[in-house]
Amino acid sequence: MGLTRQYLRYEPAALFGLVASARAGVAFVALRGERGRYVAVPACEHVFVWDTRKGEKVLILKGLKQQVSCLCPSPDGLHLAVGYEDGAIRVFNLLSGESAITFNGHRAAVTALQYDHLGGRLVSGSKDTEVIVWDVINESGLYRLRGHKDVITEVLFLKEKNLLVTCAKDTLVKWWDLDTQHCFKTLVGHRAEVWGMALLSREKRLITGSADSELRVWDLTYIQEVKDPDEPESKKSKGSSSPGAEENTEDDETLELDEHPEERIVKCSKVGSIMREGRDRVVTLGTDRMGKFLACHGTDAVLEVFSVLSEEEIQKKLEKKKKKARKKAKQNSEEDPERSVGLSLQEEIQRVTNVKASSKIKSFDLILSPKGELKMVLLLQNNVIELYNLDPSAQVPQAVRVSRITIGGHRSDVRTLAFSSDNIAILSAAAESVKIWNRSTLQCIRTMECEYALCSLFIPGDRQVIIGTKTGKLQLYDLASGSLIETLDAHDGAVWSIALSPDQHGFVTGGADKCVKFWEFELVKDENSVQKRLSMKHVRILQLDEDVLCVRYSPNQRLLAVSLLDCTVKVFYVDTLKFFLSLYGHKLPVLCMDICYDGTLIATGSADRNVKIWGLDFGDCHRSLFAHDDSVMYLQFVPKSHLFFTAGKDSKIKQWDADKFEHIQTLEGHHQEVWCLALSPNGDYVVSASHDKSLRLWERTREPLILEEEREMQREAEYEESVAKEEQPVVAGERQGETGLAGKKTIETIKAAERIMEAIELYREEMAKLKEHNAICKAAGKEVPFPVNPILRAYGNITPSAYVLEVFKKVRSSELEESLLVLPFSYVPDLLRLFNEYIQLGSDVELLCRALLFLLKIHFGQITSNQMLVTVIENLKKTTISRVSEARDVLGFNMAGLQFLKREIEAKDEVTFFADATERFEEKKRKRKKKEKMVLAVL
Repeated sequence: MGLTRQYLRYEPAALFGLVASARAGVAFVALRGERGRYVAVPACEHVFVWDTRKGEKVLILKGLKQQVSCLCPSPDGLHLAVGYEDGAIRVFNLLSGESAITFNGHRAAVTALQYDHLGGRLVSGSKDTEVIVWDVINESGLYRLRGHKDVITEVLFLKEKNLLVTCAKDTLVKWWDLDTQHCFKTLVGHRAEVWGMALLSREKRLITGSADSELRVWDLTYIQEVKDPDEPESKKSKGSSSPGAEENTEDDETLELDEHPEERIVKCSKVGSIMREGRDRVVTLGTDRMGKFLACHGTDAVLEVFSVLSEEEIQKKLEKKKKKARKKAKQNSEEDPERSVGLSLQEEIQRVTNVKASSKIKSFDLILSPKGELKMVLLLQNNVIELYNLDPSAQVPQAVRVSRITIGGHRSDVRTLAFSSDNIAILSAAAESVKIWNRSTLQCIRTMECEYALCSLFIPGDRQVIIGTKTGKLQLYDLASGSLIETLDAHDGAVWSIALSPDQHGFVTGGADKCVKFWEFELVKDENSVQKRLSMKHVRILQLDEDVLCVRYSPNQRLLAVSLLDCTVKVFYVDTLKFFLSLYGHKLPVLCMDICYDGTLIATGSADRNVKIWGLDFGDCHRSLFAHDDSVMYLQFVPKSHLFFTAGKDSKIKQWDADKFEHIQTLEGHHQEVWCLALSPNGDYVVSASHDKSLRLWERTREPLILEEEREMQREAEYEESVAKEEQPVVAGERQGETGLAGKKTIETIKAAERIMEAIELYREEMAKLKEHNAICKAAGKEVPFPVNPILRAYGNITPSAYVLEVFKKVRSSELEESLLVLPFSYVPDLLRLFNEYIQLGSDVELLCRALLFLLKIHFGQITSNQMLVTVIENLKKTTISRVSEARDVLGFNMAGLQFLKREIEAKDEVTFFADATERFEEKKRKRKKKEKMVLAVL
């Protein structure tokens, strides 16, 4: 057997160059006791928390592989729920930065998340058209709601009632009763997708945003409410007949599909529309937590802000109007002047101002500071976060930009990367700027404005850099001063490639003008200084028949390889510029290539997704490798080796062996096309840039990589992926209606079920051994030592039944039902007997009852028809009822004790404990005033 070649593994070291991804929303989070200062933003698979005052990153909530698709902070400000592209939801603790809870239920990206007002429940909507309600405290799924036919765009809890409102791209708004888990009303008044919605005026008004410039306003009347006989008519028909409201005749005849007419809970009637200035669709529609301000934006850079009048303000305005009407009626001697008085919708929801951002807005969040100032954070398309302040009490309210987080990244995609010769500095250049990064700290140390950059290199000495641009210019920058020293018109078209000569005296460029130009460095007299400065001198030109896409020198500077638009690579002698070889075989143009350190091999990467390895002595193709699922964008050899890296539009970076023609490893991390990469001169670091705006650093570790193990891990990952795509197990007797189980079958649930099965198997074996041992002892007439199972010894010599309980308790709460669902029925009788034993002991009653009820639900037929289980079920009935009632008594006693302590402390300190006590007091005060007014009216 021959020796196996050892490779060293490259691991992800860092993600930088990214301020925020535009895939999910931005949200204000409470951190270190402050609200309105810190914002959470998605950053590929992570979540970054930025300090908007200092412009610093203060916390990174690390994700796994999938991109973040949705964010939602909890009402108490201590947790952040994060939805991912694969349908997973993780709840992070903002104090520790750790993920405490994971929910797996959706089969596609999470598009909407919302907590209820107490933070005990979380509702999620997804691209799989389903809505799932989760119990955050118990860390489990409650139920799945089906009914929409397209992507869910928004989900909202109603505080007062146990109701849920959802809207989707299927043009429908659905109302769900969470007590009975069914949809009792569907609004079909929209002609296009419903992109967002918000609740206002203490949940008595709903605003929806669609694909047009209308914000539709709906009045909500809860049927259970007893109508106040003395409520003014103007209030009852608020805005319905107002002259200012934009009425839509199509929408007035709104169909309300009541699946259960006998259970109608809420009446929803359209009262008018508010016209936006934007003509395109609503992208985000939202309010601040108090519901005083409403804001929305389209696909442009303008955020439109509206203020919503409270009931007291509406009443004041109405009183003023009535006063005016009475005055006018006196003069004109009219009767009953107050009948026609009412507020229009535009008077109740007033436009405050428009906020013009520096680029397209992708998302926003609002927060009202205690001083009454409105803070707005905007997440822009071009990798920027902007914070604005608005003073609503000003005569002409104007939004003022307070801070802007930009330094951490480029505004557009990075198209070229380069490493300095000392492996410390990284150059990245995009359409608007060149940035120099410190590799160890990942801090941006220089930012210089440039034209659209396509290629770059560090000049020997690392004090200057050269950038080749799309307009055909070469720009020379000095790093010490961060200034542009010189600009040369090098080519008539784009400068696609630049390569430093091995003797370091000059470089070569290839452009879209079908030319290869040779340049030398020279020192010229500086007009502004006594000292000489570095410059570039054009010395030779090589004219070709096609556009030049890439140029590379051989390490001995004898040959020059030129890739052309006609899909070939031509090799020339450097000294005479005579033609030497033509490498043809690619079906599409060669976008990248590189020559190894000893000049024996050249590797070419093409838009046809293949990489070809050629010998440079005869130009023979050694091997053609199918490298990526899309165009190969960049290729570079590892210094002093025949290993090379390729980057593709399929978002992957791969390492290859050019001698053995083997794929070594895949570096996965980027979520979109990888445009370029660069290897450090010592080969220890790889840096890559992608369309997802991120730069990633990969580090070579000392860990050896064995190809067989790598292939095995790949097969396991493929199997786990296929498990997730399999058909979900069906519960016997349960029809596929509008509700279902919240969880889904994953590799974790299968592993949990396997662990339970193994524990029961061990329990059976141990019980059989014990029976056998007792028989031996009886026959021998003396006590024989019983051998303890090593697994039970590891758990501290516990009994087999206690071991089963330990394994059962270790199953994640969110995965319990799905694990029991895939558990074969042959294990259920043993489990039921063990449950009886555990519940009698009074341990983990809540968990065991939950599992017991679920097992009875899914195996009802088999359990009831099994005569041997009748006595077990009878015993379980007695023990569970007694133990559950005991637990309830303890809970009731504790609750009563806490209520008593609360009253004692409140009486002592003369303060109310909870914030909502003041709101209740205000409510009572309002009712009292109303009563007094009624009495006065009667008198």
